[in-house]
Amino acid sequence: MDLMGSGLAPSPLERLPFDNVALRRLPLDASTESGSRTVRAACFSRVSPQPLLRPALVALSASALALLGLRAEEVRRDPRGPEYLSGSRPMPGSEPAAHCYCGHQFGLFAGQLGDGAVCYLGEVRAGDAAPESPCGRWEIQLKGAGLTPYSRQSDGRKVLRSSIREFLCSEAMFALGVPTTRAGSLVTSDSCVVRDAFYAGRPCPEKCSVVLRIAPSFIRFGSFEIFHPVDDYTGRQGPSVGRHDIRAQLLDYVIETFYPDIQKGHSDRQARNTAFFREVTVRTARLVALWQCVGFCHGVLNTDNMSILGLTIDYGPFGFMDSRYDPEYACNASDKKRRYTYEAQPYVCRWNLVRLAEALGSELVGSQAGAILDEYMSIYEGFYLANMRRKLGLLQLEEPEDHQLVADLLQIMHNTGADFTNTFRLLSNVPWPRGDDTATDILETLVEQLLEQCASLDELKVANHPSMAPRELEMILSMSETNPGIFNVVANQPEVTKQLEKLGRLKELLEISPDELRAKQRDDWFRWIRCYRRRLARECVEGSDSCALEKERIRVMDSTNPRVVLRNYIAQNAIEAAESGDFSEVQQVLKLLEKPYTAQPELEQPHLSKADGVCGQRGPDASDENGKAMATHWVTYDSKPPAWAREIHVT
Repeated sequence: MDLMGSGLAPSPLERLPFDNVALRRLPLDASTESGSRTVRAACFSRVSPQPLLRPALVALSASALALLGLRAEEVRRDPRGPEYLSGSRPMPGSEPAAHCYCGHQFGLFAGQLGDGAVCYLGEVRAGDAAPESPCGRWEIQLKGAGLTPYSRQSDGRKVLRSSIREFLCSEAMFALGVPTTRAGSLVTSDSCVVRDAFYAGRPCPEKCSVVLRIAPSFIRFGSFEIFHPVDDYTGRQGPSVGRHDIRAQLLDYVIETFYPDIQKGHSDRQARNTAFFREVTVRTARLVALWQCVGFCHGVLNTDNMSILGLTIDYGPFGFMDSRYDPEYACNASDKKRRYTYEAQPYVCRWNLVRLAEALGSELVGSQAGAILDEYMSIYEGFYLANMRRKLGLLQLEEPEDHQLVADLLQIMHNTGADFTNTFRLLSNVPWPRGDDTATDILETLVEQLLEQCASLDELKVANHPSMAPRELEMILSMSETNPGIFNVVANQPEVTKQLEKLGRLKELLEISPDELRAKQRDDWFRWIRCYRRRLARECVEGSDSCALEKERIRVMDSTNPRVVLRNYIAQNAIEAAESGDFSEVQQVLKLLEKPYTAQPELEQPHLSKADGVCGQRGPDASDENGKAMATHWVTYDSKPPAWAREIHVT
């Protein structure tokens, strides 16, 4: 386009300083063949994003765009911004490509996967933001920009609901202090694709939308699995099997570019590679410990969704622990075998690290990789307990009993069905223990607040109902007595134990009244708080200023335990408003999530929609001034989720 003739000022997106090193350093597929295909001996394929019909800006993240040297207000005013940020107009200096990778999906090797809906645009020199990127550049991608060689049976598009979730959660995780890819912009359009959201035989048209993603790199564990030999179980293999030269090239690029200190510190290749694998293991352990401590569940922890840099990537059916604390929480409704539950995440990440070690093959010494993997759980537990001490304000001492204090707290939260986020946030109100304890009234008030976060008797009955049919469970138990040999082979003993625990808990709940349950929950909370206060008392070592310690404890707890996280119902409110044409709720929720540790009363109420007077189509019925029925929803975003939130399922 002739900018002089058009009278338009240059777009800020036309000034991005691209330096696309990955495409120069790694093998690039030379084929121009269209359609899905196997891509051999290459890490990237060139693609052409497909334009969208009338792209429109939904939201921008100012802090994410600043990484690229962009000012959000400039981008917002740019009439060509939606075209550039949707892939409808090519950015000068960009080189659209798609990354080739494989992966183990739900435990099975899936063969070639790759960027089926993602377009690498290039790498932007970071400038003043360089310290945040180890290579001094930011890779930028468009998610939802159209077909690539890796789209398989799909169309390479993403829709508004999934794009809103990815955009908001990327920025929410960053604000929570969790390593993550970033999201700079969200664009929607008048182009539509047909989707069956719940695979229930009810397809409908949805608007195509695109997210601008930002990270030093999106290379993942699965990037190294393109060299996977024929899999014994599935019979699949990686498209570049046997190309050890390319594997070495990819490994050199990753270490030299993103782990320069390791590259400089080792002249021996095997020692360098071992140090690299150890660092990836440590970063992965640190990441999953942070997930556990904010109640985040990824939902699809396949090897192709594991970052080689220890970042949270690919936000699909994620979920924060909604309402009651449940270690068996599975946020992905399509995870029928519950492989990726909240409690399983640390172990799944270790399993994925084993697959990475296998993918690196002869580049690693097997015994050394095994020794690192043997340390993984202790590394993870160290990070986890350090984070939990901060969540509980235990800042002076590290006592062996702290592990049990945390375990007891989580057990009470599980038994009472307490809200994960709000319970931790309330604990900074526990009064500091003093010799002449006059905190009775404060404790009574606090326990009442904690009880408000607990589940009702009916909710707990539902939660503790065994998922295994009684007759099936009875048969398995009979087998354990009559033929223990077969039982040990065919039965999942940990699962049977869980089912029996649920059965016992359900029996107790069926024999208790709501008042009796409330009294028991009250006693349990008072008992744990007494233990917690005794532990706090030991923080005040000789010569310490107890007032200063208490002030610092509250500050640390309130900056570690968020007031708000992106619960499913908050995202759903934003989605419903946006699908009706009102993007203000997405923008408000983004502002709220950018400061998750700070009280923001003006943002914690759902935004009123211009279209129907209320954001969201859920909640108790009410009538307007003319007597016409309308939906109302007055649950603030720092509250325990409303009952209707349990109806939301994400796949």
